[in-house]
Amino acid sequence: MNTGEAAERFVRVWARAWAEHDADALPELYAEDCVHRSMPFREPRRGRAELAACLRWSFEAERVGDVRFSTPVVGQQGVAVAEFRVLTEEDGEPSTLAETRDYWHPEPGHREPTGTLFLN
Repeated sequence: MNTGEAAERFVRVWARAWAEHDADALPELYAEDCVHRSMPFREPRRGRAELAACLRWSFEAERVGDVRFSTPVVGQQGVAVAEFRVLTEEDGEPSTLAETRDYWHPEPGHREPTGTLFLN
């Protein structure tokens, strides 16, 4: 399967599984030894079983109204990105979860991050 096909499958499965709260369908999209961090300050989930447990926990409190993923954009060297938006109700309150983006900023050598966002 090429990157474009894999990205389209990823988006298609996530959109359907999220809308149906099918936590068992999603871990198959990840490596057996995956490390998944849903939010910066939550502990990472390691492996498919922990990922599935996290998804079940996440799905418990929400009622999904609408799930939309963009068409994946495939770049060079096997990189693909897609945005999403999910309308839910959590504990009876409307909520919108929109697009995730990762940014990587490699620097030569070893450096300490600036600021205090991730430091004590």
